[in-house]
Amino acid sequence: MEAPSCPALLAACLALQLATAWGDGCSSFGNLFTEIAENSTHGSLVAQLPAAGDTGSAGLQLCLAGADAIWFYLDGRSVRLNVSAERALDREELESPVLMVALTCAEDGFSPVEYRIIVQVLNENDNRPHFQGATVLTHNISELAAVHSVVFSTQAEDADGDTLMYVIDTASPDARFFRIDLPNSGKVVLARALDFESRQQLEVVVTAVEMNTKERFNASAHIRVNVLDGDDQYPQFLPCTPRTHHGLTICTSPVYTANVTEGQLQGGPLSFSPGSVYAEDGDRGLRAAITYSLLAGQESGRFHIDNMTGAITLLQAVESSRSTPAISLSIMASQVNDANKYAVTQAVVRVLAANRHPPRFAHPMYQAFVPAGAREAALLLTFGGHVLALRAHDPDFPEGVNPQVQYSLRPSTNHSQLFQVMPNGLLVARTDRLRPDQTYRLQVLARDEESGETANTTVELEVLWPGQAEPEVVPAGPCRQVVPEPPQPLLPQRGVQ
Repeated sequence: MEAPSCPALLAACLALQLATAWGDGCSSFGNLFTEIAENSTHGSLVAQLPAAGDTGSAGLQLCLAGADAIWFYLDGRSVRLNVSAERALDREELESPVLMVALTCAEDGFSPVEYRIIVQVLNENDNRPHFQGATVLTHNISELAAVHSVVFSTQAEDADGDTLMYVIDTASPDARFFRIDLPNSGKVVLARALDFESRQQLEVVVTAVEMNTKERFNASAHIRVNVLDGDDQYPQFLPCTPRTHHGLTICTSPVYTANVTEGQLQGGPLSFSPGSVYAEDGDRGLRAAITYSLLAGQESGRFHIDNMTGAITLLQAVESSRSTPAISLSIMASQVNDANKYAVTQAVVRVLAANRHPPRFAHPMYQAFVPAGAREAALLLTFGGHVLALRAHDPDFPEGVNPQVQYSLRPSTNHSQLFQVMPNGLLVARTDRLRPDQTYRLQVLARDEESGETANTTVELEVLWPGQAEPEVVPAGPCRQVVPEPPQPLLPQRGVQ
């Protein structure tokens, strides 16, 4: 119950009228030292005041005063706790765990006497540890961070002041990368090397656990580690071929190739295969600027390389493809900010003889025959049972044979499932899919893979009955197959070394 107020002494005081005997009844009081557990309920006994002497007629007045007096009230000779549902006695919320109130004793005919009641609020383990901030904490670590070094610290708070121990949850995805050597420190140590090129983000869970409590309350922090790129990679020429060597992925540089024609200067940079000369920093997160240069060589003075773009230009024409069939260049790409980080690759410039003539077929049309039958495939024949061999003649080569000419059927004929042209110009038919008396018109293309020039001819095919002989007579008209006279050789000829 709450005691009545005592406005004559202090606004917060509570009064008690006690009967006393003759004399100073306040002398039986003194300073009190006591304790009470936090979260105690309303009305809990805090202290018991001593009796005020024998019963008499004199009046004795007691009051509680001071800033902490709101936590207590007088109930007879008992000091009790004054709390409510809205205002609990929470040690962690108090400015000090020690409460102090003044007990003023006033007796008729005597001066008031003031005593002290000192109450220590005892701690209970009523708070769990917690990590401040977001539920997911973020740390940035360079991939160059040393193994066994402290890379970040994590700290939890326990309002009860309990000692905390930090552990890494081994079930977290990337727990193998980290460890904690000093459990009470919260300092996280890097357990294995990081690699930005393989992993840019790691996740780990750190748990803080109370060490010296029976409850062993704990809290966990989900930590996202952003791996920052460090300058530990060298430039790479593209397109590169990844290869694995002893568990490491190595980027193998390409060999660039280009063609030039003897005695000619090309207007502009050379066109290389499999692509333009280009390198980039292997550190994808940094992408340092790259500069290009040609290493000194026997023929490197004929060329110029743009140190910014890598474009290579021929400055001096090559006089003869016979004496200089190819030129090998060594290209270096290095980082602008660190010349010690570089890569070297090769570029081969092939010197071609001047292309004065395109390839051409001897006839615009050829007549062919093939018997239908059970055999899976057969060569196309011409008159007299001779094998039909298509040859595109190129006067730039000795005997007119250009090894760079490739033969193919034009897709428009749509007979690729039935016929195939071989690299040597022979035509093969799927005879088990053909029927007698069928006719086909095949478009054959000859392409010079070096110059890109093409020639076309048509093959008219007649499917014969099994056992039927091929015609012996070459018909007159546009299909007469007359071998033209060999052309006079032109010098210099492509392909002659």
